[in-house]
Amino acid sequence: MPKADEPELRLFVFHHSGGSHRMYRDWLSAFPAGWDVQVPDAPGRGPGDERPPLDDTGALLEYFLHELDDRLTGRFAFFGHSMGGLVAYELTRLLLDSGRTPPVWLGISARGTLHPDGDPARRHLLSDPDLRRELMAMGGTSSSVLDHDELWDLFRPTIRADLRISESWRTSPLAAPLPVPLSVFGGTADHVAPPHRMEGWAAAIEHFLGAHLFDGGHFYYQDRLPEVAARIQQDVHRALLLGRAPTGTRR
Repeated sequence: MPKADEPELRLFVFHHSGGSHRMYRDWLSAFPAGWDVQVPDAPGRGPGDERPPLDDTGALLEYFLHELDDRLTGRFAFFGHSMGGLVAYELTRLLLDSGRTPPVWLGISARGTLHPDGDPARRHLLSDPDLRRELMAMGGTSSSVLDHDELWDLFRPTIRADLRISESWRTSPLAAPLPVPLSVFGGTADHVAPPHRMEGWAAAIEHFLGAHLFDGGHFYYQDRLPEVAARIQQDVHRALLLGRAPTGTRR
């Protein structure tokens, strides 16, 4: 049971490339009152954040590990969308490798297989006009940014830095499947992370809780947040039951 001064569960939601907590505001009210839902921002998120964006995976992970340090206690879970899935997975590995308590559950959303599978996409290298068109097709980036040159010039460095991380990520081999229960989420019409590219996650995890597909594209959750939030709650509950099961009886 959580301590009296801790929430029932702390859910960290890691944003996508070019994203920030602003796009996940509705998530805070989509979960039980006893849950503390947090959307930590990477550096360089918008006009009020003068920190330069990070374009190196290791630096980004170290930033989040330091930023969240004293909040990674009690019951907590990670959910990451697109680039955020990378962050959630690698942070889990860092916690395990350093002997710290890992999340009780890990949710990976719209993030392809663990290993490169020949996808030639290098959006961070596209010209500005091509990148703006690609982002418009993907959704998830406000048209107010993509349609106005001054705003685009402001957000472009962050978007390109995030995409560079997301598209150049290479993870080190696992010595054994991770002991943290994991679920995969995605959109049936996602051309960035199509369902077949997410199949590799099952082999990396000791307790794979399944792939949950929803109608929609890369940002499928925007129109289906109640369904997605309900599924997250169900899988966190399943993960907690696994954690209480005696050794030898877990499935």
